[in-house]
Amino acid sequence: MEDLPRIKSILTQPQNVVILSHRNPDGDAIGSSLGWLHYLIQKGHKVHIIFPSEYPINFSWMPLADEIIIYDLRPERAKELLAVASLICCLDFNALDRIDKMGELVRNSTATKLMIDHHIDPEPFVDLMISDPQSSATSELILDMIIAMGDEKYIHAGLAECLYTGILTDTGSFAHAVSPSILRKAARLLELGVDNEKLQIYLFRSLPEKHLRLLGFSLYHRMELMPDLQSGLIYLSKEDYAKFTIIRGDTEGIVNYLLMLKDVQIAALITDQNGIIKFSFRSKGDISVQALARENFNGGGHLNASGGYQHTSLKDAIEKFKRVLPKYAPQPILTNILN
Repeated sequence: MEDLPRIKSILTQPQNVVILSHRNPDGDAIGSSLGWLHYLIQKGHKVHIIFPSEYPINFSWMPLADEIIIYDLRPERAKELLAVASLICCLDFNALDRIDKMGELVRNSTATKLMIDHHIDPEPFVDLMISDPQSSATSELILDMIIAMGDEKYIHAGLAECLYTGILTDTGSFAHAVSPSILRKAARLLELGVDNEKLQIYLFRSLPEKHLRLLGFSLYHRMELMPDLQSGLIYLSKEDYAKFTIIRGDTEGIVNYLLMLKDVQIAALITDQNGIIKFSFRSKGDISVQALARENFNGGGHLNASGGYQHTSLKDAIEKFKRVLPKYAPQPILTNILN
């Protein structure tokens, strides 16, 4: 945390802060942003959060989530806030294309820019950076920063819930990216007031009926397995989106069901969202879907969880995925042809 002393110095003076995170915000984007907001408010700063697009409904319970500004819905208000910001905090992303149209606004802003993130290969568009790809979540970095600045006393129960949510979701409920350190930090958040059972209910046991119907449809009608490559995919067409009135967040977690299969090492969810094809990749072990996303689908992320996009037809997207998959998948299972 080389830049932490400078960050701490800047925060000794009242700032007009805008917190940004990536499009299609997930639990870590939301949790880290809200956790940082709660901290900065207590330190006397004026703070707003702006996301490019809406967040999933199962995160709406989080304290102050209802004050998040969505650029897609309120672009003029978002532009006003960015224009007067003295400090722009970029959380859980490290490339300006992850925030869509706001990217150029941030690039051209004279505000001090701070990145707090745990993805690899950060772009050099900020003045200050806290970046650690070894961290399980950006929410973990926020926790580390607050404690390192001697401000653990500001971590009230609501703030702790936000950071715990980010860590819980980005580790797949502590299924990956887990270390003794992150478990100790999670335990500390529990000591600071997190009700784990309550959060489990809010996050994973409060889904609307259509989520289960969509999951069943996806697994029965839209799943394709490629045993030779130990891989599988699920696709959803724009007609499927209309049939199930799918909105942001409704497909969250579907791709993970493929990894429940013993012999599937790479999983993909490919969706047609109004002409933009979105990819969500997952993998087991040391198989890098980050490379798969970065090299082929304008994306990136983590070793075992990444995403991407392209402007093409759904059919072409599926064909391209199958075409490039052998480079990243385990070696094909060969049958003995010598009888």
